[in-house]
Amino acid sequence: MTQEVAIAAPVLEALPETAYQRWRKAEGVPVYAGSHVSDLHTADVADWPRIGQRGAIVSLADQEKNDGWLIEIRPGGQTEVLHHMAEASIYIVDGRGATTIWPADSRQKQTVEWQAGSLFSPPLNCYYQHFNLDGQRPARVFAATTVPLMMNLTRNTDFVFNCPFAFTDRYDGSDTFFTDPGRKVGTRLWQTNLVANTRTFQLDRDHRGTRSTNMRFLMSSNAMSAHISEFPTGTYKKAHRHGPGAELIILNGVGYSLLWFPGGERVKVDWKEGSIFSPRDGEYHQHFNTGPTPARYLAYTFGSLVVDNTRAMRGAEVSEREGGWQIEYEDEDPEVYDLFARECARNGAEVTIPRRSARQAVS
Repeated sequence: MTQEVAIAAPVLEALPETAYQRWRKAEGVPVYAGSHVSDLHTADVADWPRIGQRGAIVSLADQEKNDGWLIEIRPGGQTEVLHHMAEASIYIVDGRGATTIWPADSRQKQTVEWQAGSLFSPPLNCYYQHFNLDGQRPARVFAATTVPLMMNLTRNTDFVFNCPFAFTDRYDGSDTFFTDPGRKVGTRLWQTNLVANTRTFQLDRDHRGTRSTNMRFLMSSNAMSAHISEFPTGTYKKAHRHGPGAELIILNGVGYSLLWFPGGERVKVDWKEGSIFSPRDGEYHQHFNTGPTPARYLAYTFGSLVVDNTRAMRGAEVSEREGGWQIEYEDEDPEVYDLFARECARNGAEVTIPRRSARQAVS
């Protein structure tokens, strides 16, 4: 099964399948492509022998840096023991349960208990197994992984899923590895290996939107990072773009995002709690809260969001006026604000951000 947003794209010659695409097809589960999946709670899943439960692969934005594994664990059920030469960040979509984790060179296990909204990361190439502790309802787990990158790099499934190497520099099985609440180590930067509840974690003010807040996380010594961002009702964020590999899961709120390439038509993607979407390489994206409550999302990225082909390596948080890839409110198309005002009115929300475009408003 493939779910896609209808976005016009140039017609290109067919390319040979990548090693990741061959592996993905061989897994025999639904594959969600395109730009978004409307609801991770209800997205179709199928039996996945590798996992021992039902699941689907979420492979968005025409990129193969990372992907997502949506896993549904039956009531009282458990997955197979998993381990892979790829990073994974685990977000709990539904349910309550536990995950046992142990190093590749040891049988000493640690247990992470989780609930809907929890976020944690089994360290690279360790062993782990998920358990649904609810005997009445299924649990849904979403794992953002770097399997595409590793599969295409090595082109060897056995290496990715059966390598015995233990990364003792990343994980030594210490008793506090998942119980330490973490600490702030920089501006809007928190180091921890477990966020018990992403929906209530305290964030710091940032500069991408009116009264918006943000926190980035360093987890399990990963190259893959995550951040949480929140912005108030009746407001929206500044448009920006960057390289591929950012996947956004909506934690709270109702709204939409606009996606477009320079000079192209803007595409509107509606979202709610449980939606996931991902911009393509160099594609502008802009997020709008049209609901009655603050909107909060979790974003997975591989490495830094610095864009490689802008002057002086400036990236997504630098204004286009200064050579970066962020559009200031004063420079945006007035129709962006007009659409937002109409959507807020339709949802009964009050616009709380002033019009600031210096360009002539559309009558």
